[in-house]
Order: sequence, then structure tokens, then C-alpha cells
Amino acid sequence: MNYYILTLFPEMILQGLHTSIIGRAVDKGLISIEAINIRDYSKDKHNHVDDAPYGGGAGMVMQPGPVCDSYEDLCQKMGKRPRVLYMTPQGKVFNQSVAKELAMEEELVFLCGHYEGIDERALELIVTDYLSIGDYVLTGGELPAMVMIDCISRLVPGVLNNDVSAEIESFHDNLLEYPQYTRPEIYEGRQVPEVLLSGHHKNIELWRRQQSIKRTLDRRPDLLKGANLSKKDEIYLESLIKE
Repeated sequence: MNYYILTLFPEMILQGLHTSIIGRAVDKGLISIEAINIRDYSKDKHNHVDDAPYGGGAGMVMQPGPVCDSYEDLCQKMGKRPRVLYMTPQGKVFNQSVAKELAMEEELVFLCGHYEGIDERALELIVTDYLSIGDYVLTGGELPAMVMIDCISRLVPGVLNNDVSAEIESFHDNLLEYPQYTRPEIYEGRQVPEVLLSGHHKNIELWRRQQSIKRTLDRRPDLLKGANLSKKDEIYLESLIKE
């Protein structure tokens, strides 16, 4: 997977994504991350990339020229026109399902806006997807881009030490992950559930499945509408609801 981030703050992207699991994946060549400074494509002697909005209003708007030129230059180098994701609270909310779909791509371009946004003409010309990480406003698109890159990268084969963990953690089957425990067996008077110490794998699997259903009902009941539940799961869910 190759990521290209069009941004005014490349150092923010590179410092944030070259650590921990993602940093190790870069070192191993499993993913690559290139931050492209939109300001380098300014034709202004002071490297300005923004101007006052037509029609008046507060703030400044990023000009279309530097944004489009940075993308077109990238396309010329690559010999293709990769998918462009624009970070905006007006976009579709990013989730695990979207991440799985995006992880199938070979290249992804993230466009990070600032100020009051980007001139609409640039968006019309190059953007393929409008994505949001939530219904709130941030100072720029860099943090959402980093969140999405982290999530997508976990689905790239080899990035996680145990690839199975990408499939059994939160949101697998649209359910939240079951509780996790490690040593010591007793902490502050709280004991690890007996079933996890039993060594009985079938019982452990059943317990974890039921805990996932219970936790989803308690914390994110909205997810249950799209959950992939067996008949046994449905019976257990009904019993929880009755309680």
C-alpha cells in the first residue's frame, strides 16, 4: 500500500506516522508514506496558497491551483490517476467497512484542507471520495488522514504480527471486541474470569462471542442492526434484552 498525502504540514504527517506499528511497516516496505507539500506548488513569491472567499465571509480559502497542480504532478510521476480522499466533516463517516474497502487499493491520495476549506473547483476536478471521522470540526485534515491511514494499514497483510487479530478485534461481524485480560490473575481484588483459565477452547470461544454481543448491546446497540449473528447468537441476544 502506498499513501500520498497532499498537505500544508508534511512534517506533522511524517512525525505522526513513522512510529510504532505503522513505522515498522514502513521500515519493512509493507507500506510507504509520502507527504507532498501543497505550498511547493504556489506561484506566489511568498508561497501563499489561500485567499479571501468570493462573496465575503470570515477566514480564507485554499486556492485551486496549488492543490490541483500538486495532484497532477503526482499523477504524472505515477503514470496513473489514483483515488483521492478529501478529509471533510461533510463526508461519509469513515468506519471499519470503509477501511476494508480502501485496503484493497494499491495507492491512496489523502487531501488535507485548512482554513475555511478548499476552492470547490479543485474538489470537483480531483476528489473521488469525501470522508469524515466524525461530526465535529478540526483545524485541518491531517489528523483524520492519519487516523484513516493507521486503520487501513492494519488490514494490509504483514503489518500486524498476528494477521488474525485484524479480523477478531472490534467491529468484526459488526460487534465490539470482548474483554481482554493478562497477568496477574488477581488485581485489586478483581479476578480473571474462570473460563479463560480453564484451557477449554470451545467454552472460551463461546464466552468471548457472548461478551462481544453483550458489550455491543450495552455500548453500541446501533451496531446490532448490521451484526452477523447466528441463531444461537440471536437467542442469547434476546435473553439479554429480556433481562
